[in-house]
Amino acid sequence: MKMQSFRPHPSVAAFISDIVVLHDGQLANDMVLPLIAKGLPSIVFQTTDHHTAGGIPNRINNLVLYGQNIRPFNLLISGHLTVIAYFLHPHLLHTFFGFHAADVKDMSIDLSGLAPARQLSLKEQLLNEHSLEKRLALLDAFVLKLSERRYLDVNPAIHFATQIIKRSNGLVPLAQIQTEMSISERTFQRLFETHVGLAPKVFSKVCQFHNAFQQIRQKKFTRLSDVAYENGYADQSHLGRVFREFTNLSPKEVASVFWRQ
Repeated sequence: MKMQSFRPHPSVAAFISDIVVLHDGQLANDMVLPLIAKGLPSIVFQTTDHHTAGGIPNRINNLVLYGQNIRPFNLLISGHLTVIAYFLHPHLLHTFFGFHAADVKDMSIDLSGLAPARQLSLKEQLLNEHSLEKRLALLDAFVLKLSERRYLDVNPAIHFATQIIKRSNGLVPLAQIQTEMSISERTFQRLFETHVGLAPKVFSKVCQFHNAFQQIRQKKFTRLSDVAYENGYADQSHLGRVFREFTNLSPKEVASVFWRQ
């Protein structure tokens, strides 16, 4: 399976954190693709064959919004695979779509019927287009369409808070951020639940985990104990408990899965 990462076009960089593309022309076996907590909601175009071995239907929505996920979300894939994931900045769910972000935690929503996507005939255009460059251009246009119809202006407080937490990989004390923002703990909590979909402590925990996950996936370590200490965990056992919470796997099992790819 081929994985590519792209920086967003400057026109959408204020809204999109990064872009990931997965592609495989013909998978050797049916498999489950786990979508792991990253701290970012995503707009995803995805295609795979409609049946798995044994003729079991695999109905898949092609244009999907994934909310913040804590539990790994398993995508059943068979035959060919294309996934183009646009990861939104964490504070934009409410701003772009108008709903309470916590309501779509660990959920996916079919976006093809949403007015901006319908007006652009986005799903049909993406399915009919086979050039990655043109598909990215279509998704850029969709993001810009969303930005034009924002229900609210970007909330500067939640934008500031999420940036600080992400840059620190979840290690900055939350009380420090509250003090800098001059807001109460309850207001801080409400901002995160409305705009991000996670409580501040949970969002920090996801950011901390994701940095450790990337370090293991990219083989940037010698010992797992080093990964634990470098990412603020008490010890390797603590790291293991967090990995099982977010992936259902131990750090060693995660390394084994991703290093085979």
